[in-house]
Amino acid sequence: MKIAKLVAPVLAVVLLAACASAPSRAVRSEFEDIPVPKGLDYQTSKSTIIESPTVKAARLVYRGRLEVTSLTVAMRTTLEANGWRHVSSTSTTHGTTQVYEKAASSLEVRLWEGLWYTYVELTASRSLQPPK
Repeated sequence: MKIAKLVAPVLAVVLLAACASAPSRAVRSEFEDIPVPKGLDYQTSKSTIIESPTVKAARLVYRGRLEVTSLTVAMRTTLEANGWRHVSSTSTTHGTTQVYEKAASSLEVRLWEGLWYTYVELTASRSLQPPK
């Protein structure tokens, strides 16, 4: 019984130390002006990136354990701070969709709750050549 009382606190300290020392990974974003909030993990298998000489387009999917309501506000705030103009927002029982534009770029942000995670899908396109 004494060993069990000793092992539990030691195990807790070891786990906390491991969590505290784990390096945080940078959140992947194909567009430098589309910030992705911390706490979201990039879903490679659900994402697509297409690039040609004139256009770059991407569907980037992330998941995390964040509240959709606060994440919706955070996304709008950070995108507007990066020069994106909010065009519209739509909320349904299936989630929220936000639409933005900026110069030769467009962005659609979809946020929804799954069974275990909150998902964020960023669908963006950008002209790589200056407009004529």
